[in-house]
Amino acid sequence: MRRLPKKDIVIVGLGWAGSIVARQLAETGLDILCLERGPWRDTARDFNISTVTDELRFDKRQALMVQPAQAGITVRNTVSETALPMRQWGSFHPGNGVGGAGLHWAGITWRFTPEIFRQRSHLVERYGESAIPAELTVQDWGLTYDELEPHYDAFDKLAGVSGRAGNLKGEIREGGNPFEGPRQNDYPLPPMVQTHGPKLFAKAAAELGYHPFPSPSALPSEPYTNSLGLKMGPCTYCGFCTNYGCANYSKASALICVVPWLLLQPNIEIRVNSEVVRIEKDGTGRRATGVVYLDGAGEELFQPADLVAVCGFQLENVRLMLLSGVGQPYDPATGTGVTGRNYAYQTPNSVTGFFENVAFNPFIGSGAAGGALDDLNNDNFDHAGLGFFGGGSTRVIPIGGAPISQRHVPSGTPRWGAKWKEETTRWYQATMSVGCEASSFSTPGNYLSLDPTYKDRIGRPLLRMTFDWPENDRRMSQHVVSKCTDIVRAMGAKHWEPAPIKGAWNTSPYQSSHVVGGFVMGADPSTSATNKYLQSWDVPNLFVVGAQAFPQNPGYNPTGTVCALAGWAGAAIRDLYLKSPGPLAPT
Repeated sequence: MRRLPKKDIVIVGLGWAGSIVARQLAETGLDILCLERGPWRDTARDFNISTVTDELRFDKRQALMVQPAQAGITVRNTVSETALPMRQWGSFHPGNGVGGAGLHWAGITWRFTPEIFRQRSHLVERYGESAIPAELTVQDWGLTYDELEPHYDAFDKLAGVSGRAGNLKGEIREGGNPFEGPRQNDYPLPPMVQTHGPKLFAKAAAELGYHPFPSPSALPSEPYTNSLGLKMGPCTYCGFCTNYGCANYSKASALICVVPWLLLQPNIEIRVNSEVVRIEKDGTGRRATGVVYLDGAGEELFQPADLVAVCGFQLENVRLMLLSGVGQPYDPATGTGVTGRNYAYQTPNSVTGFFENVAFNPFIGSGAAGGALDDLNNDNFDHAGLGFFGGGSTRVIPIGGAPISQRHVPSGTPRWGAKWKEETTRWYQATMSVGCEASSFSTPGNYLSLDPTYKDRIGRPLLRMTFDWPENDRRMSQHVVSKCTDIVRAMGAKHWEPAPIKGAWNTSPYQSSHVVGGFVMGADPSTSATNKYLQSWDVPNLFVVGAQAFPQNPGYNPTGTVCALAGWAGAAIRDLYLKSPGPLAPT
């Protein structure tokens, strides 16, 4: 193994999290290396307007995702089962290349509300300790909304987020989300234009007493120059957004919002096709000495560094910690250990409505242009006596009626043939779904570990996922779907089909890429792997930044919070750690 010249800082992964950490550290003047597992991406070349609207290539064949043969996982529902490998991504889509999963995300950009960061404390204060089901390992995050709010604000300005503030410095404003935490500034841009489906949803929801508002969107509603001086174009509602790159520089991503600025910094180097395989530590095990990675030619290299920031996709971050022996692996039999603990997902729920004499024009769409309400989310409604906690953000967001995927037909329709064609034609313009992307609470039996049998192409154990829906989330799903059904009925649907979660979780249908937990943050080293600054309790010169830090998942898309945490962690490294290297929080 060849040893390379030492760097001050190595950042692993150059998606949203890695690029924001690099941006925070750039002005220190330190020698910074960013290692990205995948290839270089270029909007003009890779997402050219003449080729990017290729549903077969990008949606079905997953051109922007890392291939399972390179970084697959095994899955099972319970510890009594034998985990089997995923041969093709279904339930979630890990990204690949500069920009990461932020290249193919939808752009829905939420802030978590203040009580989420003190989840257990909040529930105990409102309902009592005994009300929390024994099956839930709910815990606080170790930091507060007020500490993170400036970094939420910074990300809004970096990504050109469109929306309307519902709580501006404590003032509740009509037309925004009245349940959100107080923000110091409004969104940089006004909300996106609403198409017919979201307008119909907003009208029906308001008549039922809810508080609809435009979904916050990292797709600019107007031409925009971000906080780094980089320009973005307004969304054109092309209908090819989720799972696609954006040809118009209209969907915020690290590739267009941060990386061009990083390329101008003389102290930052980016190496692509560089897969980090483990973190090296010294003889004490308390200090990272650098990373070992494979370059594009397959050569194994050792990159020494004084500080390592791991900023990849959640699943790979946890796997890298397990492979590197960072933190004690979690044992569900004893409840001890932190690495792999508190894995959680996001609970998908929807109701599809079939309408008459309506043309929704589904080909006009984007990943985040739509209407939402938060009345059914988290603890925005009284859970006393309901038998569950949690909820979800409810919305209508037409992402685009692509020709292969947009085939909504009533249950019982044949899957092929003349009748299927007839029903496809009848309902293509006349279906609209109300979705509720809901919380996923962590439980002792849901966790991540290394698989004892299956290995990757270079002989490392695959990550093993043990997960099933807890009873709490099943009850929550039934509740929110019943409320969504009321909305679809009020919208005037002729027929509707509810889809709450049911049966055991499986990997086949796409649900969301909102996988979280496994190396969580907190104030107690016995139940968390990092402190509030995302600094490893065990290896103080190692910071792990990403959705693996979430102790549980609330009813929101995670990207906005991942990016705020990246800004928070980067600032902590710059302003605290570099001035006095060592633990930043007491154990």
